[in-house]
Amino acid sequence: SLNCLDWSLLTPATKEILALAEQLNGRFQGDPSFEYNLAEINADVAARLIEGGKEPVIKEEARLIATIEQIDRAVGIVPRGAFVKTPLGSVHENRHFEGLSLLEAKKLSSYFHFTEPVNLKNKTLLEKADLDPSTDFLDSLEHDIPRGSWSIQLEKGGTVVVLRSLLWLGLTFYHVPMTKQFGYVYFGTGEKNLDLPFML
Repeated sequence: SLNCLDWSLLTPATKEILALAEQLNGRFQGDPSFEYNLAEINADVAARLIEGGKEPVIKEEARLIATIEQIDRAVGIVPRGAFVKTPLGSVHENRHFEGLSLLEAKKLSSYFHFTEPVNLKNKTLLEKADLDPSTDFLDSLEHDIPRGSWSIQLEKGGTVVVLRSLLWLGLTFYHVPMTKQFGYVYFGTGEKNLDLPFML
């Protein structure tokens, strides 16, 4: 939205836009039509684009789309059991999910990345033996690298559990234990905290 009244959906990010957006550093300008000149940032990438018959520029709108996609992939999370996987492989919202207990909600292992699993495929059969294939089909936050990239806190006298990402500063996830209420929101600069390994 440009005026906070009229809203429109962003187009999905392509692999090419994601790759180009990774070349850019610094804060956003605030103008969706602003063009970043890739020739000033990375001459090799700009040369490849020119050879392919494309201009070596990327608009801020495309960078925003790519950044949102990166944030969703890296730190978009759900509580364990909120979604189930059927034997046919499709994923659905779990209608029987009544929230995590307060004890479970305080554990990092009770939260999963809501993207295609990466680490789960690398687990041994012995590690997979304790997992329920209908609910444990996503990657757990407890195995995130670097360790310590999540902060868990209790708010409102222990009635709300809040997780904050230290990798994407400004990402806050909340869950009200024993209810279906959960979600996350991002209020940040759109910059990944690349200094995190040195801060832990």
